[in-house]
Amino acid sequence: MNYPSAPKKITWIIGLTCGILGIIGHYADVQALKQYDYTLLLVGFIVLAVGTTVKGI
Repeated sequence: MNYPSAPKKITWIIGLTCGILGIIGHYADVQALKQYDYTLLLVGFIVLAVGTTVKGI
């Protein structure tokens, strides 16, 4: 059985950054982020999920 592992630091930073930008885009009036807010949040979640599932990422 494969257990979740901690993602590499860069993977964690990328996922966290995408998630934070998605949240800022949703709540703040930043047009460059507003049109991609849900996409950024989803990408951040997927990066973190893959980072904990696949070893070495």
